Amino acid sequence: MQIREYSLPAGWYPKEAAEISAFLSEFKKAADKDRANAAAAVSPHAGWYYCGKTAALGVSSLKSGADTIAVLGGHLGAGSPALFAMEDAVKTPLGPMEIDAPLRSALVKEFDGSGSNIPRAGEDRYRDNTIEVLLPMVRFFFPEAKLLWLRLPADIKSYEAGKIICKKAGELGIKLNVLASTDLTHYGSNYGFSPKGSGRAALRWVREVNDAAFIKAVVSGNPDEVLRRADEDYSACSAGAVLGAMGFAAAQGLKPARLLGYATSADAGKDSETPDSFVGYAAFSFNS
Repeated sequence: MQIREYSLPAGWYPKEAAEISAFLSEFKKAADKDRANAAAAVSPHAGWYYCGKTAALGVSSLKSGADTIAVLGGHLGAGSPALFAMEDAVKTPLGPMEIDAPLRSALVKEFDGSGSNIPRAGEDRYRDNTIEVLLPMVRFFFPEAKLLWLRLPADIKSYEAGKIICKKAGELGIKLNVLASTDLTHYGSNYGFSPKGSGRAALRWVREVNDAAFIKAVVSGNPDEVLRRADEDYSACSAGAVLGAMGFAAAQGLKPARLLGYATSADAGKDSETPDSFVGYAAFSFNS
């Protein structure tokens, strides 16, 4: 069996099972109590210190009983191929997650033969955080589920790809949940994006204007507006993943996205000073 190893260094997420369980147990209790019933969700993908609680809101909103969890990542520009993990399983601190090979094969075949409506297929051989950082959470909440690892480009084709994912899972009789991964505005000198200067006013603008416009677009269910806000406002680093979840939700007949939580990396620091650079995070669910 070929297993995909870790690519991220220590610090992104806990590598000890006990630490992961301690962090996520409160979300497990809340999910059990609230009877989570989302078939699709969105979570951020930064280090757990900064966005772990927001990410867990998205993952824990997914309903139980899924055969497979499709985790959709990004960091791919328009025109890039859709990237699949081609290994047999993926390593996590809680044990390996088996890749759903039949679903992956069906999607690769569809992507390679469908023409220009959805991205072509490629192999993900790269070091990237958008999926890996969420896998311990997925494995914790869904210990029996298989995994589909797929990164989608920031292209309207990814919305159609989400519909294809829904169709193929249905044809194969697979109970599928979809988890999309994106962070929001990357602001400050670390990212070369500071249109509103620095300090509290800049942080307020990111929260109340720039990120708020992207969140509004997701909740509206308009994929073109989601892509437009991400492109024009620099307010999402992995819009293709969100579009994939939206396409899946539309094909599945789910309700429009619901915002579960919002935060920024500035909220994680103990210093009262607004940091020079910070990132926005949001979690959404698509319920039946």
